Amino acid sequence: MSANERPPGPKTTSATHGSAFLKACRREPVPHTPVWFMRQAGRSLPEYLKAREGIAMLDSCMMPELVTEITLQPVRRHKVDAAIFFSDIVVPLKAIGIDLDIKPGVGPVIAEPVRTRADLDRLRELTPEDVTFVTQAIGMLTAELGSTPLIGFAGAPFTLASYLVEGGPSRNHERTKAMMYGDPELWADLLDRLAGITGAFLKVQIEAGASAVQLFDSWVGALAPADYRRSVMPASTKVFDAVAGYGVPRIHFGVGTGELLGLMGEAGADVVGVDWRVPLDEGARRVGPGKALQGNLDPAVLFAPTATVEAKTQEVLDAAAGLEGHVFNLGHGVMPTTDPDALTRLVEYVHERTAR
Repeated sequence: MSANERPPGPKTTSATHGSAFLKACRREPVPHTPVWFMRQAGRSLPEYLKAREGIAMLDSCMMPELVTEITLQPVRRHKVDAAIFFSDIVVPLKAIGIDLDIKPGVGPVIAEPVRTRADLDRLRELTPEDVTFVTQAIGMLTAELGSTPLIGFAGAPFTLASYLVEGGPSRNHERTKAMMYGDPELWADLLDRLAGITGAFLKVQIEAGASAVQLFDSWVGALAPADYRRSVMPASTKVFDAVAGYGVPRIHFGVGTGELLGLMGEAGADVVGVDWRVPLDEGARRVGPGKALQGNLDPAVLFAPTATVEAKTQEVLDAAAGLEGHVFNLGHGVMPTTDPDALTRLVEYVHERTAR
């Protein structure tokens, strides 16, 4: 596609376009504060555990009928304002031939970590043909969801690079930072390659019908702002630029990123996710004008009595009262042992308290 060509628009219906979630992302007036939860598709739901019984995580991500069912479950149960596509951030890496597996209780494990320039050759471009199961699942979902928007997502280049370089989850990211500091050219080329893969993966989801996309940078909170600006932000910006022409909201979220919020907004997102460590009014000050915010109830609060959950939720709503746009979410993903009824009650509370 040349620089002068516009990509095809997403298959967004007029009903979906007017949803509370998309309005909030665009910083437009909303009938109520929209709610969705990271990791709402799965984990805490008994119907999810039953549907996935005996099926490995990566296999389940590549079965369109199962992906459709799991993605719809929290929409049916909780009446959330948006669905999040059931997948995993390493799916595009698996799709291009990287030997990896998601080990229960551990996370993604890479058989041959990326440590040298020669290893970059294994990171080829991703094509739509690599992920036809994604296109099929999103087609099924948009037919079922009606006016409820579907959020597509991908892992950000830094977080994917961390898994690839470390060989799996890491507490201190020693090898990742060693490459970033010690071989900045190789690091830049690795992140640029991953930005291309990630951008292509988001394009597939948008063209299939996703109404918004979220870039998850789960591990980037391990970096200082100067390192983020120099060594990570260019790749994240490349991802956001790749999908800018579609006109769908772009959300950026990371964990422990209080010191990076302004830079994450600069990278190109329309909505900046804030974890529970920073109040939303302070988050807005750090991000600056022109962006909606998403968040940010501490997921652990859901284990407290209902009255406590409501009081803490009200604190979040009060902190968000002056924002240009606010999407209510947790400050990270739903924990596996969360009572599903607590999530349902939380959605009802936010909708009732913010109805206009």
